Amino acid sequence: MTETNKTHVILLSCGSFNPITKGHIHMFEKAREYLHKTGRFIVIGGIISPVHDSYGKSGLVSSRHRLTMCQLAVQSSDWIRVDPWECYQDTWQTTCSVLEHHRDLMKRVTGCILSNVNTPSTTPVIGQPQNGTSTIYQNTANKSLWGKMSESLGKICCVRPHMERYTFVDENANLGTAMRYEEIELRILLLCGSDLLESFCIPGLWKESNMEVIVGDFGIVVVPRDGADTERIMNHSSVLRKHKDNITVVKDEIDHPMSVVSSTKSRLALQHGDGHVVDYLSQPVIDYILQSQLYINASG
Repeated sequence: MTETNKTHVILLSCGSFNPITKGHIHMFEKAREYLHKTGRFIVIGGIISPVHDSYGKSGLVSSRHRLTMCQLAVQSSDWIRVDPWECYQDTWQTTCSVLEHHRDLMKRVTGCILSNVNTPSTTPVIGQPQNGTSTIYQNTANKSLWGKMSESLGKICCVRPHMERYTFVDENANLGTAMRYEEIELRILLLCGSDLLESFCIPGLWKESNMEVIVGDFGIVVVPRDGADTERIMNHSSVLRKHKDNITVVKDEIDHPMSVVSSTKSRLALQHGDGHVVDYLSQPVIDYILQSQLYINASG
């Protein structure tokens, strides 16, 4: 399969990121590595979307802090970016709404319609240049594609900001001629841990219509945690069983230490002065937490 025939993927992760851990970043890296190994996908970018403050989770610190910590955690990454759109809305947004927002945003940037699981790309997301100029996509330079797209997204969403300073521009702003790229298929996939997958099985927690959109239209990539039995989890949900082919489970023969890292463990380590916190959080995030006096009390 040639590079242009492979499905190009943007991984989107939603969550509290309270705080963002090494495990969250590891999840992105493992997912990208696994998808590349299948020979069917090329991951060209990753997006971290922290939840709105009104989510109501106990101990959730301000999105201002969470956005900054996320930015610090990915400052050395050339393919993962932090998006503040979800935090900047008037109220909490469903995961389904966040996926649809990014799908529509990509459509605006590329000028075409994104493909999804159930409707394979007949009109590709990224079209041939219309002015006869050479394409910017190269088989050995997927970073170039994501870099150009991120540059355009920055005009209508968020530029990789200086710490604690975010630029959020009206999405209806006139961007001029839409950027065009070589013809490829692009999909946005929800990246999650097995804990989120398991939450799909809790009666009444998710609207079935939203689950249909998330799993049926977009598709998800699951990185199991703590040796979770994803097969058993999927068999407990009719929606997950129905769209099983749209769920990619990242298989790892060896349990990686990062698979047991969690925000909860990180907060407890901070509260108890546990030196193992350095195993859970990157040093810039730890420094910011101490400087801002976050998670010191049991309440958050």
